[in-house]
Order: sequence, then C-alpha cells, then structure tokens
Amino acid sequence: MRRDSKLSGVLHILLHLAERDGPVTSEDLSKMINTNPVVVRRTMAGLRKQGYVQSEKGHGGGWTLSCDLANVTLRHIYTAVGSPSLVAIGNRTESPECLVEQVVNAALQQTFDEAEELLLTRLGDVTLAKLSADCHTRIVARSRKGKSKGDTDG
Repeated sequence: MRRDSKLSGVLHILLHLAERDGPVTSEDLSKMINTNPVVVRRTMAGLRKQGYVQSEKGHGGGWTLSCDLANVTLRHIYTAVGSPSLVAIGNRTESPECLVEQVVNAALQQTFDEAEELLLTRLGDVTLAKLSADCHTRIVARSRKGKSKGDTDG
C-alpha cells in the first residue's frame, strides 16, 4: 500500500526554509526531498495561496517563508496541501444492499471519522515553530560533533 507523503514532504521543505537566511530554489528543494522541481512548485503553490511562503523569480530568487511559524499548525499545512486522506482503509462497497454490510459500514465509518477527528486535533496542537525548534536543536547538536552548520542530510 502506497502512503501519501505530501504532508511529510512539505513539512520537510518548510523546516529547511526555516533554517535558511535567503531564498531557496525549487531545484535545491527538490534535491532535499528527492523529487522533481515541478512537483515542488506544484506543492508549494497551495502554501503560497495561503500566505505561508512566497517566491521570487529570476537570479537570486526562490522560496522563502512568509508566516510566523508560531501561528501555523500542522493542520493548517495539511489543509493547504489539499487535505489528503488520513485513513487508507475503506468500505468494500459504499451503498450496499446487504443489511450485514450496512452494519459493518456504519461501524467502520464511525470509527474512521473518530480517528480522523482525533488526528486532525493532534495536528492542530503542533506548530511549525515547535518542529523548527526541534530541528534546529538537532542541527546544532550535530554541528558540535563535527558536521557543518547547514548539513541537515536532506
């Protein structure tokens, strides 16, 4: 089963941007998450529309953060990337004639809805500032062990 990794990839990009002083090109970001620059641009478009990032074209251009990380939660980013499905399990058929399957579907759907709401609540509890601080702490600790400041290994 293939998992949707768009949220994880976008968070990865945003944390890299938080560690940089200037713009980062789509090409450089694509290398950080092992994808194509076009995928980065498409993905970042939703974030730009919400005001979380901005981009400058031309020499010296690229992507930068345009938001206060303390005011942006993982739920905000999840919504900005299109609210991909959180639960990969589904019903065998959506409108069954069979009464047994109707009972199964109702029970599963209620459970899926409750799980999704809990996950969305948890995503709303975590800010990008928290992730950025955690990331920065790890980068500083690694640099003390002899690696360069900007070395985040992707």
